[in-house]
Amino acid sequence: MDILILGGAGQVGTELQAFSWPDGVRIHAPDRHSLDITDEEAIAAALDARAYAAVINTAAYTAVDKAESEVAATWRLNALAPALLAAETKWRGIPLVHVSTDYVFDGSGEGFYAPDAPVDPRSVYGASKAAGEMAVRSGNPRHAIVRTAWVVSPHRGNFVKTMLRLSGERDRLTVVDDQHGCPTSAADLAGALATIALRMAGDEAAPTGTFHCVNDGATTWCDFARAIVAGAARRGGRSVPVEGISTAAYPTPAKRPANSRLSTRSLTDAYGIAPRPWEAALDDILDRLVGPVRSN
Repeated sequence: MDILILGGAGQVGTELQAFSWPDGVRIHAPDRHSLDITDEEAIAAALDARAYAAVINTAAYTAVDKAESEVAATWRLNALAPALLAAETKWRGIPLVHVSTDYVFDGSGEGFYAPDAPVDPRSVYGASKAAGEMAVRSGNPRHAIVRTAWVVSPHRGNFVKTMLRLSGERDRLTVVDDQHGCPTSAADLAGALATIALRMAGDEAAPTGTFHCVNDGATTWCDFARAIVAGAARRGGRSVPVEGISTAAYPTPAKRPANSRLSTRSLTDAYGIAPRPWEAALDDILDRLVGPVRSN
């Protein structure tokens, strides 16, 4: 069984390649230089090269603030590419698993967003990802759109690595404390994507539609930062105070959702995936980046 992974150099793509796939599963993860997913002919040629059982698309333009000024590039990768992938996989009967984002919501809702909650993006990035979702839904009926949020890992740039760096450089950190969301381990998300792709590849009646995958529980960016610093300190890292500030005190080009909490209930019902608490996932990441917890 051959599975094509797009965006293999990113956090989730890296973890998908490290995932313990069943015997007989062959993973193919071409880089963006060898496969341009905004080129219809290139996609068609890649899909014709092998009889792929599933395609997992983790590729995206994720520089949220930069997207506000690079609108065309953002829409090419986040909206056009999914449209082309959906069309080309449909004609070949290949299921498509596509990763999306909490930014499709405006963040004004209460509680945890269900997958069928109305979308209302407030940024170029969010709008482009919402358009990509629509393209996948309309382009290939055998799809699973998996929204996620606050993805972290030992790889690439992300919030955990930034907080570790800053806590080593500064005597005090200031972090936004009025944005709420669910941290997500790239490894845990990769495991969920693999489970979905394998099920869809082997079962034409596998559940389709839109799902949410984040680690269990919710926090704020400030409290997440405090947990990172405290966890690093238990492993011998430097402990510094983390002070909360408002979003208004830290303006950015792109508007962030105040509420990014996502409900994973439909994912559990459809695929039996019950994400673990974000605190446990963070411990695993810190073990890899800093080391094991030190005994007193």
